[in-house]
Amino acid sequence: MSIKKVYLIRHGQTDYNVQCIVQGSGVDSQLNDEGQRQANLFFQHYKHIPFDKVYTSMLQRSIQSVQGFLDLGIPHETYDGLNEINWGTREGTRITPEEDAYYHNILQTWCDGETHVCIEGGESPDLVAARQVSVIETILSRPEEETILICMHGRAMRILLCQLLKYPLRCMDQFEHQNLCLYQLDYTGSMFTVKSYCDTAHLHIQKSPDQTIPDPHEQIR
Repeated sequence: MSIKKVYLIRHGQTDYNVQCIVQGSGVDSQLNDEGQRQANLFFQHYKHIPFDKVYTSMLQRSIQSVQGFLDLGIPHETYDGLNEINWGTREGTRITPEEDAYYHNILQTWCDGETHVCIEGGESPDLVAARQVSVIETILSRPEEETILICMHGRAMRILLCQLLKYPLRCMDQFEHQNLCLYQLDYTGSMFTVKSYCDTAHLHIQKSPDQTIPDPHEQIR
């Protein structure tokens, strides 16, 4: 079997990212101007890659992030299994200091190994992992797709990386992410290896200093 190459990216920036508003699977936000710029930079840097298929979540911010490749006519499939975690009652709300404390408590609970615990009104990492299984099986069952692009969301991407690399879910925060970052993985037929980790080199082309917006809550959206 030839090596399957997987290019896994997080969606580009949205206004919700900038405003520190929680967006999970229940918020179908669009890319803002910076997110569109990030998507275009990624496309310009990787448009020469002969992708056989593009996989995205059902949410428009992930689809918009790969629109350049779709415009080339590359086949595209959407799966709700790739959607972001559902953040429950906090979807669409601004993060206050009290909210921030609650999130960090939940994140610590998960890091302590209690990945079955759901956020209030939402999902647990275990539930997200369970809905990703069928997507993983579909992708691995298609050896003819030698090079694929997957666009999804930060927390769900961390969970997916744990599954692909055989890490326990409590280790998911070891996988950093930023808007439009890239993880490149190779699959040999028996295991995945990481060739590129949270790569954002493509975003620094023609980037102005005033376009960098710090986001202390990046890990939870």
